Amino acid sequence: MNTDFDYDLAFSRNIGWVTEAEQRLLKTRRVAIAGLGGVGGSHLLTLTRLGIGAFNLSDFDEFGIENFNRQAGASLSSVGQPKLETLVNRALDINPELDIRTFPDGVSSENVETFLQDVDVYVDGLDFFALAARKAVFAACDRLGIPATTAAPLGMGTAVLNFLPGKMTFEEYFRLDGFSEEEQYLRFFVGLAPARLHSGYLVDPERIDAFARKGPSSAIGCELCAGAAASQVLKLLLKRGRVVAAPWGLQFDAYTNRSTKTWRPGGNNNPLQKLAISIGKKQYLENLDKNSKSKEADAYTPVTAAEKVLDLARWAPSGDNTQPWRFELVDENALVVHGSDTRDTVVYDLDGRASQMAIGALLESIEMAASTLGLRAEIQRRPDLPEQTPTFDVTLRPDNDLAPNPLAFYLRVRSVQRRPMSPRPLTVTERAQLEQSLPEGYRVRWFERPKDRWQVARLMFANAKVRLTMPEAYSVHSQVIDWGQQFSEDRIPEQAVGVDPLTAKLMRWVMQSWERVAFVNRYLAGTLVPRLQLDLLPGLRCAAHFAIVAPKAPETLEDYLQAGRAMQRLWLTSTRLGLGLQPEMTPLIFARFLRLGIPFTRTPSVERLAGACAEKFRQLMEAETEQAVFIGRIGESPLPASRSLRLDLKELIISDKSADEQSDDRLAK
Repeated sequence: MNTDFDYDLAFSRNIGWVTEAEQRLLKTRRVAIAGLGGVGGSHLLTLTRLGIGAFNLSDFDEFGIENFNRQAGASLSSVGQPKLETLVNRALDINPELDIRTFPDGVSSENVETFLQDVDVYVDGLDFFALAARKAVFAACDRLGIPATTAAPLGMGTAVLNFLPGKMTFEEYFRLDGFSEEEQYLRFFVGLAPARLHSGYLVDPERIDAFARKGPSSAIGCELCAGAAASQVLKLLLKRGRVVAAPWGLQFDAYTNRSTKTWRPGGNNNPLQKLAISIGKKQYLENLDKNSKSKEADAYTPVTAAEKVLDLARWAPSGDNTQPWRFELVDENALVVHGSDTRDTVVYDLDGRASQMAIGALLESIEMAASTLGLRAEIQRRPDLPEQTPTFDVTLRPDNDLAPNPLAFYLRVRSVQRRPMSPRPLTVTERAQLEQSLPEGYRVRWFERPKDRWQVARLMFANAKVRLTMPEAYSVHSQVIDWGQQFSEDRIPEQAVGVDPLTAKLMRWVMQSWERVAFVNRYLAGTLVPRLQLDLLPGLRCAAHFAIVAPKAPETLEDYLQAGRAMQRLWLTSTRLGLGLQPEMTPLIFARFLRLGIPFTRTPSVERLAGACAEKFRQLMEAETEQAVFIGRIGESPLPASRSLRLDLKELIISDKSADEQSDDRLAK
């Protein structure tokens, strides 16, 4: 025993919330905790600081880096170490007088009664997917008359259920027996938190992967669980205060600022629960095949410097997420970028200039990504190839004097915000940093005043009618949206388009044929609602519209590559500043068609409207019309919950060898 330790002094600050006699009583009590991962470790340390004197603890797992986001014992020093041993040591470092019995093989139906011997309260810390062990422990608690509490971490909150002797049992509440393993998970999840306070801000439901036995988690929820469970333990051990028992429950969510007491008589046999389970089966169980493989398991793992650079740089922006590039790996520090364009299939890619700007953004991203590895990217364009297939040799060279470009850390964060943003004006600092991000000779022209924003919003509203009523654009629009999706690797997911769900459903039906589009546009004002939601309202609800102005009117491939670099720098800077950004390129594109005398539609009325829009654009930009290379709107905004992703690196690498063969070669080295 550590002679320097003084129990009374160590826990003296608890006195006031508990009496001295109650604190002494807590010292004599034993709590069992099965599982010392996400919530179990926090339970142990919180109850230790409460002054509990004895524990029965079980866990058979080891810590890994993937545990760092939430588990109390996870750190670099504990990677590969048993969770049980690590947490026991941490608890003993708080109270060396603890009486701890350990169960390093976990808990099961074979040892559960030994695990619960002499226990006053059981606290559930088992992994969500450990249902067999959980059912065995709760059933034993019921047989032995031991009160049991479970506090589930749900998002940034917690849901608490207590199962007390003589009250509703765990099985009577959740009713898991007789169902498939997958449905048991669903019934357990639905039963934990009937109020579902957390469901509104789950931004990526696909991260719940029953096959991989994992789901999203947060330290916020785990720490709230520890406090909530400890308060139940305190009341149970001291026999003071009301303990709410199932079918009653408690849920608190710090994100939504809500708390509630739930009541589901009959548990999952309650009609409300049956309905929730039925809906869950449609949304979750019937779609399990889609997520039957963990996406991470199929992902290409970059090993060499060239691969790591490309894996980060591939997040550069491109029109409609076309990603007009493929990569060839030469060696560990050399690669080739094979560019392309969509001039033959996409009306918006006149002479391939839009694709060339995207490639310029990619080259800028390659240099930024390389800097994070202490490498300088030397890029040379192969001179004798046509502009339709620009090709670049990239060599990565060590440079000890090269600091990481701070914008590189925003390459994977940058996204398009198509929805309305805050109209808060940009600060002087924000404007200055955006302007300073551009290469020498480039500058920003701002349209910030309410009158200016109204003028630009009206232009975008009118120009949207051009793109939505021309058959030449229909082939693009009908293919570019990934319907029903939150994320898409090669298109724009429906939820990121920027319209409400009802409008999205109508658009999906209408866009099945050009005949439908033409009929709805002509007789039902079909463009009105999309233009309001995509152009006019967001055009007013922003801090500013802006144009990037080049030193001279771009003419060559090199000019457009440089313009793409400028665009990427400003866009990444806006991301660093917490500002959303939406490109508004069609006025510039159609104005260039008309200026060059190149026909782009066979519909005279559309051409006339485009001409009127081009004149308004010329008046807006005045003498700088031909120098404008990028137009957009910007404003304070949260990151979009839905966004375009990128093709996996293995799909972007072109080689005579398969990705698996390349991996084998790398491992052999």
